[in-house]
Amino acid sequence: MSLAPIVLFCYNRTQHLQRVVNSLLANVEAGSSNLIIYSDGARQAKDEASVNEVRAYIHQISGFPSIRIVEQPINLGLAENVIRGVTEIVAQYGKVIVVEDDMEVAPYFLSFMNDALVRYENDDRVACICGYLYPVKKQLPDSFFIYGADCGAWGTWNKQWQLFEPDGKKILNIILQNKWTWRFNFDGSYPYIKMLEDQIAGRNNSWAVRWYGAAFIKNKLTLYPGKSLAQDIGWDNSGVHCASDDSHNVELYLERISVNEIPVEHNKRAYLAFKEFFISLNNWSRFKQIRKRFKRWVKYRFTGR
Repeated sequence: MSLAPIVLFCYNRTQHLQRVVNSLLANVEAGSSNLIIYSDGARQAKDEASVNEVRAYIHQISGFPSIRIVEQPINLGLAENVIRGVTEIVAQYGKVIVVEDDMEVAPYFLSFMNDALVRYENDDRVACICGYLYPVKKQLPDSFFIYGADCGAWGTWNKQWQLFEPDGKKILNIILQNKWTWRFNFDGSYPYIKMLEDQIAGRNNSWAVRWYGAAFIKNKLTLYPGKSLAQDIGWDNSGVHCASDDSHNVELYLERISVNEIPVEHNKRAYLAFKEFFISLNNWSRFKQIRKRFKRWVKYRFTGR
């Protein structure tokens, strides 16, 4: 089996990146997988030292049959760096596994991803393979499909990535014209429409919401594992887009997950599990706001400030 190349995007977090690289190397398939690293340029002068530290580290990485490093001369930002990098590599290799510098993976992550990329390569219903599973409460099957596309340690093929639409306004117009807002928002449980509107208005630069939207309007599916094979270690205030938060924490599943024959259709049980998790995020956000206001009240009550 021809293994998909691994494309790794990094910026200025050496310690996180080291954990990610070490976790990839713990996969048997790493020794047969080409690694391409895209290192974004410093956004501000204060970031130059940490970006240079990352670049010194990535030139010392070994354990992969080939390592190609692309050092961007300027800061593209995560979205542009990802879009350019994925487009270039998937066109060259036909398929790709994408990992960012804050996504630590399990020892059987590459096995699951490569098996799934082979099994569904010629199935036009499937746009994406995702290795990360939200910390849902329900027990789910070994693998399942949900509509759309995802961005947490994921993979795709050239034909499917060509569906990516950089113009968020086009995606939004199609959703509104077809009255798909409720479904796009996971039955109102997560504000994806607001995220897309903010991207259009320049208040965020999310490539992920456009990837999800592009797959959604084409009625595509993403395959997930029933246990998470990746975890986001960036929710610690270290990232450009991350604040301290433990709501997305998962326990890495350390056993192999086989990619078996399953119906290629949207799994309603898994969808409900995702929906419940998104609702819990909203409740947790409100709780944090109330707690913050309470702390301010206590401080004022006892200090007058």
